[in-house]
Amino acid sequence: MTLKLTRKLMACIALAAVIGGTAVQANAATLKMAWSQDATGLDPHKQTAFSSIRLLELIYEPLVRLDPDLKVTPGIATSWTFSPDAKTLTFKLDPKAKFHNGAAVTSADVKASYTRILDQATGAAARANYLSIATIDTPDDQTVVFNLSQPDVPLLSAMSSLNAAIVPASEIAAGKVGTSAIGSGPFKLKTWEPNVKEELVANPDWAGGKTGVDGINISVLPDESAILAALRAKQVDFALLNDPLVATLVPNVPTLKLNRVPVLAYHALQLNPSRKPMTELAVRQAISCAIDRKDVLDTALLGEGKLTGPLTMPDFRSNTDDLFCYKRDLAKAKKLMADAGYKDGFSATVIAATGEPPTAASEAQVIQSQLKEIGIKLEIKLMETSVYVDTWLKGDFDMAVALNGGRADPYPMYNRYFTKAGNLQKVSNYIDDTLDTLMQQGRVETDPKKRKEIFSAFDKHLTEVSPWIWLYTGYSYTAQQQNVQGFVPSPDGSLFSLARVSVK
Repeated sequence: MTLKLTRKLMACIALAAVIGGTAVQANAATLKMAWSQDATGLDPHKQTAFSSIRLLELIYEPLVRLDPDLKVTPGIATSWTFSPDAKTLTFKLDPKAKFHNGAAVTSADVKASYTRILDQATGAAARANYLSIATIDTPDDQTVVFNLSQPDVPLLSAMSSLNAAIVPASEIAAGKVGTSAIGSGPFKLKTWEPNVKEELVANPDWAGGKTGVDGINISVLPDESAILAALRAKQVDFALLNDPLVATLVPNVPTLKLNRVPVLAYHALQLNPSRKPMTELAVRQAISCAIDRKDVLDTALLGEGKLTGPLTMPDFRSNTDDLFCYKRDLAKAKKLMADAGYKDGFSATVIAATGEPPTAASEAQVIQSQLKEIGIKLEIKLMETSVYVDTWLKGDFDMAVALNGGRADPYPMYNRYFTKAGNLQKVSNYIDDTLDTLMQQGRVETDPKKRKEIFSAFDKHLTEVSPWIWLYTGYSYTAQQQNVQGFVPSPDGSLFSLARVSVK
């Protein structure tokens, strides 16, 4: 009750700030925006929370980006080429690219950024995706050559991640990355009051051209009902929504437009196979068989989603009917529990974040009820998002209700978790030779048909060994006033196209 009251109070204070403070007084060329979860940090190489990525992608830039069709397009780099043997990848940088401090973006900054990412001491979130990089050459200020230890088909796609953003070499040397936000993106971070508001101003030197608005004032309203109220009152121009219950109300307001697009991000019940009794394959499989995924989807997300296996990208997605125990089978689940020596069940704790996604508590409650039917007594532990992320990264849980980001390619999506070199093994706590071998095969295979076969086998094996229980994908929701034009939603949830919006 205390948590709910605190969040309601924060929402009221924030809404009052929107109505009576800076956001309303901003000029017409400023986009007034709201969301329910704030960034948890400013270091683009370390952030995993969606809320952080959505903010930082407006400030920092990677070498390349993905467009709404998930195709690789220029970022800081204007062009790129693989050598015939696929052992080198060469980028040409945009000579107009500048950091927010006025310094030109050069090959030295790219080299320093990737050196930092590859340094284990950094704790970079996507480090494992770049381990094929053996050395980096900088023949001139606008040319970067990545020399690879082996062919790496998904490397280019992996480089589109915000976690591979280019930061100034001078900031790295000074140890300032994360204490300030100096990127080369379309907006500069002018002010940040954590869990209250951010003020972004347009970067006049952005190599991508002139932005559609002079700035973006973002208010953090933890209660999404307050966000909808602010939209109705026209105190907010644009909002990111996470709660389908609120999002589905937007079409009822004639002055508003709802953008709804399927995303690659997936909801999952993550088990910790390093903790008893989840160390037992039969127990993990029993949990998978006991979960009614459709019921969780319908109850927690109002049916706003689609059942999924591990691979959520259209080119690799499996038919869930072909995956292990995607149709609930309580009899099989009980037998597996008995075979593992847990006929009477056991007790465990599941962690869930209070705000990301906002449906996490509901998901946990439905799962708690379902697992009770096979004797598993599940205690739900709700945490603020920042605390949850820290706990999750340490792998300090029995089970976790999670919403994880997807990728356009399977390798950068799961390499971090399920290969022997993965840097997020603390989160997954599971790897076997089959998973590692299939991932490596998919990494070097260039034939699309063969890659699909490899990752189909990966998909089936991963669901069968059940370190996590994949549930479903949902939708990305944004709402806007009718006079906001130019926003294009993306399957990866990116808000980058806010650089091109205008307010008429």
